[in-house]
Amino acid sequence: MDLKIAGNAAVVTASSSGLGKASARALAAEGVDIVVNGRDEDRLAEAVKEIQADATGSVVGQQGDIAVREDIEAVVQRCIDEFGRLDHLVTSAGGPASKSTLETTDEDWYDAFDMLVMSVVRAVRAGAPHLRADGGGSIVNITSMSVKEPSSTLVLSASVRMAVAGLEKTLSRELAPDVRSNMVLPRSIETERIRSLGEAAIERGEYDSYDEVLADRAGDSPLGRLGSPDELGDLVAFLCSDRASYLNGTAISVDGGVSRSTL
Repeated sequence: MDLKIAGNAAVVTASSSGLGKASARALAAEGVDIVVNGRDEDRLAEAVKEIQADATGSVVGQQGDIAVREDIEAVVQRCIDEFGRLDHLVTSAGGPASKSTLETTDEDWYDAFDMLVMSVVRAVRAGAPHLRADGGGSIVNITSMSVKEPSSTLVLSASVRMAVAGLEKTLSRELAPDVRSNMVLPRSIETERIRSLGEAAIERGEYDSYDEVLADRAGDSPLGRLGSPDELGDLVAFLCSDRASYLNGTAISVDGGVSRSTL
């Protein structure tokens, strides 16, 4: 499908791996000029190369930590310097440590808030004036289904990401009609994050192997499998386009039907 966003420009934070990278890849394949972001320079360079392979737009990398205000501002400014505009802001972030409530420290909570919430706040502050220019733009926040169905070992993710949900809903009114804001809630998608959570579960003695982790996660899905990052990336690209012009303030589950919630 031609989403008619070729020639637009986008920032995708934390996009050197996982769902951020899949979103950047989907946008670049539609002809969007992309700024890819990550902390590790080698991984970032590899991600840029990988995304460029399927891109019909330009792809550049900007190293930086999303938990650092100056780094987030530099990512947005790189888009303006390179492409002269910013049409779409996609925020992604790695997940905080897999712990139960009583295992967490105060520092765990502060770090999670900086990474998951303040990274979005700072990106929006830096990007909003540019998003509002030239006819408006879009924001897509990649969060997690844990905001609807918390897990006992993902208390940091479930609790802190709820603030992102509140922020996204507020932005959908504050920035409209110039800028649309939406959120996607992934679950049961095979990413590096799923692998790290699986390895943590193995260390806790909950599983004997990673294959057992995958089988267990897929067993809960009506579709009988885990999702691929590209399936979420395609949705993000759609939400950025005018094909989704009446979608604003939504939270879309991407979980293959695993969730039993009707909300």
